[in-house]
Amino acid sequence: MDNLTHSIIGLGAGELLHRSLPREAQEGAQRVRHRLLLVACALASNFPDLDLVLNNLLPAPLGYLLHHRGHTHTALLAIPQALLLAALIWLLWPSARALLKVSRSARLGLAVSIAVGFALHLAMDFTNSYGVHPWYPFDGRWVYGDMVFIVEPLFWVAIGVPLALILRGRTARLLALGALLAVLVGFAVKGYLGWIALAILLKVAVLCGAVQTRSGRDGRAGVALGLLVGAGFIAVQGVASQLGRAQITTALHRIDPAATVLDVAMTAFPSQPLCWAYVSVENDEAAGSYRLRRGVASLAPQWLAPLSCPASLVEHGQSVALAPGIVQFGMEQDDLHRLRALSVDNCRANAWLRFGRAPSLGQQGDILSDYRFAMTPRGNFTTMPLAPEPAPPCPTGVPGWGYPRADLLHGSAR
Repeated sequence: MDNLTHSIIGLGAGELLHRSLPREAQEGAQRVRHRLLLVACALASNFPDLDLVLNNLLPAPLGYLLHHRGHTHTALLAIPQALLLAALIWLLWPSARALLKVSRSARLGLAVSIAVGFALHLAMDFTNSYGVHPWYPFDGRWVYGDMVFIVEPLFWVAIGVPLALILRGRTARLLALGALLAVLVGFAVKGYLGWIALAILLKVAVLCGAVQTRSGRDGRAGVALGLLVGAGFIAVQGVASQLGRAQITTALHRIDPAATVLDVAMTAFPSQPLCWAYVSVENDEAAGSYRLRRGVASLAPQWLAPLSCPASLVEHGQSVALAPGIVQFGMEQDDLHRLRALSVDNCRANAWLRFGRAPSLGQQGDILSDYRFAMTPRGNFTTMPLAPEPAPPCPTGVPGWGYPRADLLHGSAR
């Protein structure tokens, strides 16, 4: 997820925790604990993304591909990160340190807020199609939720509105709510968000805001509802993703019964469970080739055609209908034997293949890139030339992540 979403979710969890604990004896201590739990949970919800400082440990693009969502995004290494964050708060925040010395509820709240923050970061990153490998070193396989777009306004609305209404001062509340509304309208105008989706988001905002207002100054109902709405949205997206994947797989089997569909990576659109971008990976062992496709699918084409999905996020150009509601914008067929040879003979390619979920060799067969990001506006950040001059030495310190396409490289299940 983007860091704004991580922060809002962390603030919501911290606020709910603070309002669920017994009040401190003094009002000043209560205010310090409030700030402490919000800051701790929000920081913990972002802390794993500090792995960006590790990018230079490997040559581009391997540094970013293999270290972002890398070691800091594992359950085991969340423990020392949590201890480091707690130590920094203790050392750098005198008023919080004084409170923690005397308040059991503050100590409990800090421990829970940090633990929840780290858990939420890993869980929310899992919901995207980018993937995480949280159980390394016990299990280095990537896991992909394929459920939620990396920038999802639903969380901003459902959690952000109750948080804005909690702010002290009418001006602060109005500014926060106005800024949120302006961003949502701007997203719709630019074509990142459908107008119907915007209307639904505004209704969610009104509902969560009204519940929070009715719960009173110290109430928690609106924040709790916002978090529940977010969890419910993820569940709906998960079901929709599975349905879309099944429909696409069925269509691909009908088009080419000889090929084996190994994977269909599903990428959501913002606040739109009926619209999905997909990238499929098919293996034809007998022909010695594999095929990549990308396109857009609508789960209910009678209501929403694929090309009616958010205009600025849908690829434009020549398209082919694979089935009702399923459109293909691009296809690439690559040499399976060459890919397998690269994984054995080319150390840089072998390292890259520890990330690539949809490995593309390009039209000339001289690059590796992940087909999931073929239409990224600023270019495919995963692209790596296969024969740079002069040839660089083999990278050292390559993380031991599992190969996402082990099934393709070895002709067996991952």
